[in-house]
Amino acid sequence: MNAFVSKTIKQAKKLVISVIGFTVLLIGLAMVVLPGPAFIVMPIGLGILAAEFVWARKFLEKVRNKFQKRKK
Repeated sequence: MNAFVSKTIKQAKKLVISVIGFTVLLIGLAMVVLPGPAFIVMPIGLGILAAEFVWARKFLEKVRNKFQKRKK
């Protein structure tokens, strides 16, 4: 029974992080056409998603590298 509870808690945590991350990311995407700091909000959403998803971690790393190259 303990393994079942542990698995359920992990799945619930992943679901909550997914919902929050995608919500922040979508708000950032909306800010591309609406007034607001989209270039700040979208990486925050990716950072939240990167806590659980490898694809988000890789994409966030690409965004960081491009930003650092432009900064130089």
